[in-house]
Amino acid sequence: MRRRTLLYGAMAAPLLAACSGQSESTETGGGRTTLSYGVWDVAQVPGLQKVIDAFEKRNPRISVRMELTPWSSYWTTLKTAMRGGTAPDVFWMNAVNFQLYASNGVLEPLSGHIKSDATPVDRHPESLVKLYSYQGTQYGLPKDFDTIGLWYNKALFDKAGIKYPDATWTWDDVRDAAAELTNPRERVHGIAAEMDRQCQLYPAIHGAGGYVLKGGKSGFGDERSIEGLRYWTDMIDRGWSPPQSAMVESKGRNRYWSEKAAMVYDLSAMSGQMYAVPALKDHGGIAVLPKGRERATIIHGLANVISAKSEKKAAAWKFVHFMAGREAAEIQASAGVTISSYAGTQDAWLKSMPEFDLKHFIEMQEYAVPYPSSKNTAVWENLQYPLLGAAFSGKGGIESAARTLGKQMDRALKEERA
Repeated sequence: MRRRTLLYGAMAAPLLAACSGQSESTETGGGRTTLSYGVWDVAQVPGLQKVIDAFEKRNPRISVRMELTPWSSYWTTLKTAMRGGTAPDVFWMNAVNFQLYASNGVLEPLSGHIKSDATPVDRHPESLVKLYSYQGTQYGLPKDFDTIGLWYNKALFDKAGIKYPDATWTWDDVRDAAAELTNPRERVHGIAAEMDRQCQLYPAIHGAGGYVLKGGKSGFGDERSIEGLRYWTDMIDRGWSPPQSAMVESKGRNRYWSEKAAMVYDLSAMSGQMYAVPALKDHGGIAVLPKGRERATIIHGLANVISAKSEKKAAAWKFVHFMAGREAAEIQASAGVTISSYAGTQDAWLKSMPEFDLKHFIEMQEYAVPYPSSKNTAVWENLQYPLLGAAFSGKGGIESAARTLGKQMDRALKEERA
């Protein structure tokens, strides 16, 4: 059997099996319809419940039951549920998995519903809306978005006598600050250059003028992309960041929380957890990502989708339509967990953590690059860590590792098109 068939079959078979599944419907003439809603983030549950309460108040014959599955098992559980015909009626989708699900016919097309009900799609970032469109059909509607910012510890900056980062900072400023903030005696590093796709690798690649995926081709072998990766590996080589091998158990984010890393690139979605750390609430700072050759960050957001095999599609669409509107967005934003993707509703999120300069995450939409994805994103993303790991552990060779990755990624992309 060809390698493509093995790879694709392993991922797609559970999805295709869903087409033969049947689910028990409670959408009866005079009864109450109960929808299941699959999510993975426990931090969002209280805010989502408020959204559900508002929806149920407007739709008294429909109730929504959340099904929380931890991220570590969410996709495995979802595929198993689809195979058994018990998938949630509505569930969360991300860019990494979207095209795989859409191409296998297990998501309900939404374009007709959107047109009929004039769903305010244009109030959400265009780049996010496009992420959840496949071959001209819309299958998901965004609910929130993330950008990546520079988090820094004001107390450590004050101790070193360094001015706080601002919009004028470049990569050279980051390097200079990382060098001065590194204190081996106190086991403090200037920055955590973790091998993380969304937070570190992709923003740096685009900041250097490179690309991850364009026209069905990998950008990892591009010289500008390699320059972006070298931005991180140089800081590891110089001792300004722990090596990746030291961040397997103690992630860069955790080192920042424990005040052992003065700077870290991280998600806007982590703001609530940062806020819950007393020291960071007191002296944690946020700045836009420093400029390389270009100014760039990565934008991503979750979407709500409907199972193509749901027997409660009318009710499911009412819920997804409501979730894409202003009322739901304002409720979600006020919970302070994530940025609502509905334009003009972010003020509540900004006010939820007044000690942080959260506005920078919204400002960066102007030059944000959508999270790269293809039909089988996970296949080529899974090549990254094994091939780049040595270079991110201080062993050098980022140039050859990136070029090898580019070639292998191109092969994977070619196989998914075959």
